[in-house]
Amino acid sequence: MPPTAALVAAALVVLWLVLEFKTSRPDGVLMRIPPYRRIMLYLMPGRNESVVYFESYLDATNFQAWLERCKQVVPDANPTQATVAAIGIGLSATPAMNRFVMGRRLYSRTGRWLSFSMLRTRLDREAKIGTVKREFIDGESFKDWCARVNTGITEERSGKRTSGDKELDLFNLLPRPLLRVAAKLINTLNHYNILPGFFIKDDPLHTSIFVANLGSLKMGPGYHHLFEYGTCPLFIMVGKVEDQPMVVDGEVKVRPRMHLRYSYDERIDHGLAARFGIDAVVRVLEDPQRWLGCSAADGSDVKPMWPNPDWTAP
Repeated sequence: MPPTAALVAAALVVLWLVLEFKTSRPDGVLMRIPPYRRIMLYLMPGRNESVVYFESYLDATNFQAWLERCKQVVPDANPTQATVAAIGIGLSATPAMNRFVMGRRLYSRTGRWLSFSMLRTRLDREAKIGTVKREFIDGESFKDWCARVNTGITEERSGKRTSGDKELDLFNLLPRPLLRVAAKLINTLNHYNILPGFFIKDDPLHTSIFVANLGSLKMGPGYHHLFEYGTCPLFIMVGKVEDQPMVVDGEVKVRPRMHLRYSYDERIDHGLAARFGIDAVVRVLEDPQRWLGCSAADGSDVKPMWPNPDWTAP
C-alpha cells in the first residue's frame, strides 16, 4: 500500500474510533444500564421491533365539564392542549419514560419535549398536517401553556412557510439518489452523536412523546408505528369521546369515555414504568381541576401544573 493511502486509511480508522467512543449529545446524557438491558439494544436495534402496545380508557365526565369552565378563563383552551398538558405531567411524574436509544446506547433526555400534530388547512379530502413541539417547563400554569402552544399553532396556520417547510423544500430539491444519501447522512450523524443541536431542537421527531389527537377528527385511535428517524420512543393516539357503558361503583352506567393508545419502545425501560406513566395521564384527565386548575372565573386557581405538592407516587 502506498504511504499516502496508508496514512489516509490510518486517519479513517482513528476517526472511526473517535466517533465510536463519542457519547456526549446535546439532547441527552448517557446512562449506565444493567447488562441484560444493554444486550437488548443489540438484539433489537430498531424501534419497531422493540415496540409494545398499550391502551387505556378514562371517564371523561369531569374533563368535559372542566374544559367548558376553563374556557371562561382560557378562551383558546381545547382538548388537545389539555391532553398534551396531562401527558406532560405524566412524563414529569415518570422520568424513566423520558429516555431514548441512539447508536445502541440509552440516554436520559435533556428536557421534557412534547410534539403533536394538527391540521393546518383542510380542503375537501385533502389536509395539510403541521406539527408543534414544546418543552414542558416546571412552574408553568395551564393558562401559560396554552398561550405558548397557541403561538406555534398560529404560526403553522398562518400560511407562512415555517422553518420546517423550508427544510423540507430544500431536501425536496434534491433528486432521489441524493435525497437517499442526505437521509442516510442525517441518520449517520445522529448515530455517532454529531448531529447539530439546532437541528435536534426544532425537529418534532427528536422529542419525548408524539401525540396525535384523532378525536378532533371524530375518529377513534389507532396504534401508530414508531419512527426509526429521530429519537421519539413513545407515540400516543387520542380518540374521540364517546358515550359508552362503564362500570361505576359496581353498576353499569353510560358515561363519556376517552380512548388512548400507546406505542412504546420497551428498550427505554420495563413495562411497569409505562404503566405508571399511563396511570398518571389518566389520573390528570379524570380530575383536571385538581391537576390543571384554570377553571375558576376569578382566576384564583391558576397554578403551576408541575411540580405539584399534592402529587404522590403510586
